[in-house]
Amino acid sequence: MADLALYLGVTIIGYFFGSKLRSKRDSLLWTGKVQTVAITLLVLCMGARMGANKEITENLSTIGISAFLITVVIMLFSTAAIYIVRKLLGIDRYGRVSQGENTDDRQVFDSPAQMENTDAADLKEQVHDIEKEEEKQNVNMMTIVILISVIIGMLTGYFVIREMFEGNMEVFESAAGLGIKLGLCLLLIFVGIDLGIEGSVISNFKAVGLRIFAIPAAVVAGTLTAAFVMSFFLDLTMRESLAIGAGFGWYTLAPGIIMEAGHMTASAVCFLHNVMRELFAIVLIPFVAKKIGYVETVGLPGSAAMDVCLPIVEKATRSDIAVYSFISGAILSILVPILVPVIIG
Repeated sequence: MADLALYLGVTIIGYFFGSKLRSKRDSLLWTGKVQTVAITLLVLCMGARMGANKEITENLSTIGISAFLITVVIMLFSTAAIYIVRKLLGIDRYGRVSQGENTDDRQVFDSPAQMENTDAADLKEQVHDIEKEEEKQNVNMMTIVILISVIIGMLTGYFVIREMFEGNMEVFESAAGLGIKLGLCLLLIFVGIDLGIEGSVISNFKAVGLRIFAIPAAVVAGTLTAAFVMSFFLDLTMRESLAIGAGFGWYTLAPGIIMEAGHMTASAVCFLHNVMRELFAIVLIPFVAKKIGYVETVGLPGSAAMDVCLPIVEKATRSDIAVYSFISGAILSILVPILVPVIIG
């Protein structure tokens, strides 16, 4: 909960400064490049930490297969659940509330009278601007950079970090954890600045209203449904599978709770699953944003949507989608210490 308060605090600080700099928007384009570099370094550090962790690398064969399968199915179900809920709530693929029946991604106005309607014209202009912005984003390149960074980081952790810190890995873990937290704070400040400069986050939140909370509800439903289904295909009890899913990507908490309950194998699967969910999300967020929808990206990482993956969501979509991401990640993080102990007993 302390981390939740920290990340929310630095984002609000960034938003405050950004709101004061709206008149200088054109001179702050460099912040996007800084975020890209920072994301790359952060992913490198995460990859090195995973590569240096023997528990991860030594279990990639047996337990890793179970973790991989449950991760893929959970991410598919979560994305599908958000897609269905988004359609039911009348939210378009860009995260905006649809107006009227004609709400496909390239809305057409059939008559001159409609074109003269101010709201309709504004909506058409917004959609055009969004699509133009999306075309400018080199999403594929970002995905490649992230993937390469993860691979380089893991190889560095496996071949270099292990040897350098042999017998004293606690020092590296502590330093890497601190570095990741500081890096996240820096990134979230810039995310807040982007939100402040954009200036539309409050109006968008008011437009969507309480419907924004349906997104994390969809993630919970999709995740637990997938975990339930996978319990019939994996060497896990239904209770273990559901507890693993209820970790929602929080690999520092959920595995420990499951281990304390005496489920050692399930704990290992949970740890690897949560790591994979975060890692796969980092790689897939740009692709899902481009091919499926902006809102669907927030369900991929689970609880990491509020911290590690928040800058990536914001980079692959728009600044105001970070609101969906943060709220979803925060709610899921609150649910983890409640649901996992209840499910695992």
